[in-house]
Amino acid sequence: MATIGEITLSAEGFDAVIFDCDGTLVNSMPYHFEAWCEALALYGAGNIFKEDVFYAMGGRPTKDIVVELNDEYGLKLDPESVAFAKREAFLTKLDRIEVIDEVAAFAQSLRGKLPMAIATGGSRLVIEKTLQAVNVSDVFDEVVTADDVTVGKPAPEIFLKAAELLGVAPERCLVLEDAPAGVMAAQLAGMTVISIPAPLDFADK
Repeated sequence: MATIGEITLSAEGFDAVIFDCDGTLVNSMPYHFEAWCEALALYGAGNIFKEDVFYAMGGRPTKDIVVELNDEYGLKLDPESVAFAKREAFLTKLDRIEVIDEVAAFAQSLRGKLPMAIATGGSRLVIEKTLQAVNVSDVFDEVVTADDVTVGKPAPEIFLKAAELLGVAPERCLVLEDAPAGVMAAQLAGMTVISIPAPLDFADK
């Protein structure tokens, strides 16, 4: 069980709700970090990505993070290759992922009442497999991933795309997000954001 403790979630006054996936709907961030470390180790850079930096970069597309790591450490890592290795490493951990109970319950309570979307910095393959692993694939009307936009979070494109697909004006959308880049992206899209804290079972470790 993954929980964020007591938090008030209400969609009153909104016409649609958009959810981030990793760290917001599912408790997957610790396993994404493990996958990053394994992937970078394959290319001789296993110790460069510190955990606090990883969390600060949460929500951003994998390839963008590789580019930044190259700039920061003077490396020449191939973004495509590292992203592939990271994806493959993460997919081996799907059986360890759990929904964040309060957020999943909120989504279930809105089912059939308001249109809902996922807007995530993850790739479509990984996100679809993640949603399937925790049995929530059929809850959401639309899923927008890093593969569907030109510029990822913190740019607002992914949220604007989700609103467009849902047929709702951005200012009428409520967003649930855990990462700074995602919060900024939603705000730039003109949406109201609820910041989701880290799951207690991880934050207390």
